[in-house]
Amino acid sequence: MQPRIDEPIVMQPGAEAPAAALPRRSSRVDPWVPLFVVFELLCAVGLLIPDLAQVRMLLRAATFGGSLVLLLLLRGRGKRHPAWVFAMVAMGLVWIQVLNPDTSNFTAGSAQAALYLAVMGPLFWLPRLDVDIRVLRRVAFILWVFHTASAALGVLQVYFPGQLQPQVSSIIAGRRDYLASLMITTSRGVRVFRPMGLTDIPGGAAISGLYAMLFGTGFFLTRRSPWMIGAAALSMVLGTTCLYLSQVRAVLVMTGIAVVAMCAILIWRRDIGRLGWLAGAALAVAVTGYSAAMYLAGPAVARRVGSLTAARPGAVYYNERGHFFYDALVRIAPEHPFGMGLGHWGMMATYFGRPDDAGANNKVWVELQWVGWIVDGGIPLAVCYFLALAVALWAMWKVARARAPAGAPDLPFWGTVVLAHGIGAVALTFSYPIFLSQPGMEFWLLNALLFTVARHEWKRARLAADSPPDVALAAA
Repeated sequence: MQPRIDEPIVMQPGAEAPAAALPRRSSRVDPWVPLFVVFELLCAVGLLIPDLAQVRMLLRAATFGGSLVLLLLLRGRGKRHPAWVFAMVAMGLVWIQVLNPDTSNFTAGSAQAALYLAVMGPLFWLPRLDVDIRVLRRVAFILWVFHTASAALGVLQVYFPGQLQPQVSSIIAGRRDYLASLMITTSRGVRVFRPMGLTDIPGGAAISGLYAMLFGTGFFLTRRSPWMIGAAALSMVLGTTCLYLSQVRAVLVMTGIAVVAMCAILIWRRDIGRLGWLAGAALAVAVTGYSAAMYLAGPAVARRVGSLTAARPGAVYYNERGHFFYDALVRIAPEHPFGMGLGHWGMMATYFGRPDDAGANNKVWVELQWVGWIVDGGIPLAVCYFLALAVALWAMWKVARARAPAGAPDLPFWGTVVLAHGIGAVALTFSYPIFLSQPGMEFWLLNALLFTVARHEWKRARLAADSPPDVALAAA
């Protein structure tokens, strides 16, 4: 039975339409998504230019401000994302907290609420656009090229100590005791910052390593050109090497979870061909990347990776990050079940907080997203945001498991890549406040883009299947 056009997400069709019967693609699609991705990446690179040091705060704000601008200005009535209801409730809970008497101050609280909205913004504005599989490929290609370049630069920063290195963020540079922990010793005995890549944070290239690995895998398994396959394989190796050198164990584990998730989905789909290539490539890349990292900084890499298995996984997590999660559950949540108000942590507290603000004595150090949710909106916000994430993952799963529509044969596999990234991102909530950052915004962007593209492609395939070829072509 054919799925209805007004269904919330794609379903498996009864049969694929012949390619000759497909309506011709329009030569134009809305360019806003690729432009937005390029804009946010340029803002990130702008932070590295010394001449722009005076406008650093504006550049950081512009990264998220672009999402708010598109939310306000874009028009259209696209199908709502399945996570829309929980997302709206979560945003409502955040904005109510602006009026909480314990909110730091109105400016900091409003800025924090706006950041929440900007990060989740693509879920609301992207479904209004006319996008197809070409846009998904373009966005994946842009992110892949940028993060591969960032990961490669991160590796070179270790190979050439003190060179190709941007200035460290002024906020981190002012904490000299903490700064020393962000350095590693190379195999030649030189102390150097962990790979920064195209960021201003030591170890910041770890996220680029993740993207290079995941999107490199996507292009490795969907392209036939030898040079493209070779470039994707090299990207995967560079990304993995950068991950080991960055020593951000949470992102390294996130990458492992994402790769395992891709393999599991391919097993479920019985895509044995891609599964074999993925398993072989992942093993070869892991060994090659680890060997390269050991050559550059052997003892430091071995100690850091070895610490993951030094004790039981639960004990390792508790000692590193788990005690923050435990404290949030047994102390903060019972004392403040509906939150402590906004503006008590993060960049908004740094930029807009004041020593005499309301609730100043209740400030906490937030290391992971769950603590941030409980501090900002209590148990209701944590539950609603998690439900929005769960529904978003389910929507991606429905795309990844579906049969490929005619005209977009690689859509389910890109759905697999985006789902694997999403699973890793949700896992990272236990180690980092990802959903108040640029990677969190990219989670919602990729999720909403995949959903919108899938609906477009299935609608196009249904139109072709329900119409004679001459009628379908005339409708193009």
